[in-house]
Amino acid sequence: MPSARRPLSHHGFLAGAILVALFAGAALLAPVLAPEDPHAVASGGGATLEGPTASHPLGTDALGRDVLSRVLWGGRVSLAVGVGVEALVVVLGCVIGLLAGYFGGPVDAALMRVTDVVMAFPSLVLAIGLIAVFEQPGLDKVFIVLVALGWTTIARVVRGEVLSLKTRDFVHAARALGGGHRAIMVRHLLPNALAPLLVAATIGVGGNMVAEAGLSFLGLGAQAPTISWGAMLADGQTFLASAPWVAVFPGAALLLAVLGMNLLGDGLRDLLDPRLRA
Repeated sequence: MPSARRPLSHHGFLAGAILVALFAGAALLAPVLAPEDPHAVASGGGATLEGPTASHPLGTDALGRDVLSRVLWGGRVSLAVGVGVEALVVVLGCVIGLLAGYFGGPVDAALMRVTDVVMAFPSLVLAIGLIAVFEQPGLDKVFIVLVALGWTTIARVVRGEVLSLKTRDFVHAARALGGGHRAIMVRHLLPNALAPLLVAATIGVGGNMVAEAGLSFLGLGAQAPTISWGAMLADGQTFLASAPWVAVFPGAALLLAVLGMNLLGDGLRDLLDPRLRA
């Protein structure tokens, strides 16, 4: 494992951790940090599409709603979807990857062919098709679809690690001492596969946030009055020439949040992989 000082000397990891901490803190404290009610519509037309001012640091949208407040509250939705989806994806992917890698043979072949089929389709196109099955779009449908499509990467990562680990001496020793299949997978194989799993899961959170934003931008994700960065981008695209701040600020927030997740994942890969520590 890396030393306690090493993460602080890795610039990418440090930058990613700072960005993730800032956005996570802002999302958690949105009720305190938001200067106004994010749903409050201006009573007069003068406050609509108002540029950044002291009273509205990021300006207002077409309905006079404070963009800063909406960006803060939208971060709660984007981060909640990103982390929540990845938590379920990790559980599902770990189970499939463990079973495929440990038992091999027909079990491995069947599970990996299913994985190949899911990965063969373009993710966004398949997500749109699956959401179209439901009568009404919404974040709950986005959550289900992203979990249904996102487990493949985790399953492949875990399977690859298990295929390498199951031939090691400590696994043979555990089996010789009477360890059952479940005990060997849970106590010996899975803990030793945590490093690449953690890296893949961290990067996966950013991918989930982008996918949610894309579906919300297309009108298939968050529905009013729910606030999400993707929905804010859709609302602001009409005003890119006359009031660019309506779309630029939620877009910048999404970019920086995903960048932070990717930097954090890349940094973890460098720190946890002995071949890359130099």
